[in-house]
Amino acid sequence: MNFSPFRNETDAITLGGLTIENREDRVSVYGTLAITRDRAGLQAAKVLKEAVDRIVKELETGGDLPTVVASAEPPAKVKNPFA
Repeated sequence: MNFSPFRNETDAITLGGLTIENREDRVSVYGTLAITRDRAGLQAAKVLKEAVDRIVKELETGGDLPTVVASAEPPAKVKNPFA
């Protein structure tokens, strides 16, 4: 698996209908994935686990983490200038 979390803006993994998309300040996970009770399901689960393990390892060893990424903070409400 060529996936290095938080290292670039281009890596992505597609697993069934699930996408794990890399950014430098976040990893986005969206879509759906059915993990079936068969060999294909086991393989899908292993790929998902490996991706999540890489994300966790990078977060644990990547240095000091801010409380929240600035771009992840909810936008501030402002008065409607057209009201």
